[in-house]
Amino acid sequence: MAEAKKAESAETEQAAPKKKSKLLVIIIAAVVAVALIGGGAAFFLMKSKPTVSDEEGDEPPAKEEKAKKAKKDHTAAPVFVKLDAFTVKLTSEGQEAYLQATPELRVLDPHLGEEIKLYTPEIRHKVLLILSGKKASDLSTPQGVQKLANEMRVTINAIIEPPAPRKKGKEPEEPSDTAAADDPVQAVLFTSFIVQ
Repeated sequence: MAEAKKAESAETEQAAPKKKSKLLVIIIAAVVAVALIGGGAAFFLMKSKPTVSDEEGDEPPAKEEKAKKAKKDHTAAPVFVKLDAFTVKLTSEGQEAYLQATPELRVLDPHLGEEIKLYTPEIRHKVLLILSGKKASDLSTPQGVQKLANEMRVTINAIIEPPAPRKKGKEPEEPSDTAAADDPVQAVLFTSFIVQ
């Protein structure tokens, strides 16, 4: 009987390692499968969109930068840059007339105020030329004042971001009431406008 017990215990000892090794292989396979699935999911979730770079490889193209500007959050508080008041003598229509106006610029970027300060002499010069070419009758209606604001906006935007050269023979278009989405100055607003 002792021999039978020894034989039985030997069989159970051999069966136990077989069960343990099968269980160990299953556990290892499950851990590897979970790790692969988790790693794959993390890779796809953390993968960023590829960006197209120019030949230098450091900076994105200008079109991409403009697209990023256009996609900026338009729910943010507006940014205004106040210009000094302008006082000019208007073009004569028989009697002398003067204009005193204080414009403010609505801009896209809060840091654009510093750039506008750098261009202030050129901006003031070009705006003074526009204002001094107007007649009092041109500025007597709200439409005339809005047309002036549009002209000023286009002129200031051309100073800050010069446009591409136009083809010869092509006349400049009448400025629209709304600016392009990527224009630095979105609107010219008058906080004071006196014609006398």
